[in-house]
Amino acid sequence: MLQQQQQTRTNSRGEPYVIGPTGAPLTLADLPPADTGRWVIRRKAEVVAAVRGGLLSLEDALTRYGLTSEEFLAWQKSIERHGLAGLRTTRLQQYR
Repeated sequence: MLQQQQQTRTNSRGEPYVIGPTGAPLTLADLPPADTGRWVIRRKAEVVAAVRGGLLSLEDALTRYGLTSEEFLAWQKSIERHGLAGLRTTRLQQYR
C-alpha cells in the first residue's frame, strides 16, 4: 500500500511545512543537521516525510545527508510496510 504524497503547507511565518512522523509540523529548520552521523528512527522518518511532502527533493536529501538512493528508498519502503518500527536497525531481519 503506497501512501499518497503529502501537500506542503505554509505556517504563520510563511515557512513551508509538512506533517512529520510524530504528527507535528516539520519545516526545513526542523530537519536533522546535514552532518548527522547517528540515524535514529525519528530522523530517518523526518527525512522521508520531508521528501514525500515535497519539502525537500529526493536529490537534495541524498546530497544533504550523503545517502544513496537505495538507502533512502529502503527507509521509505520500511515505513510503508512496517511503520516506524520498520526503521529499527536492530530488528532489520524481522522486517525483511
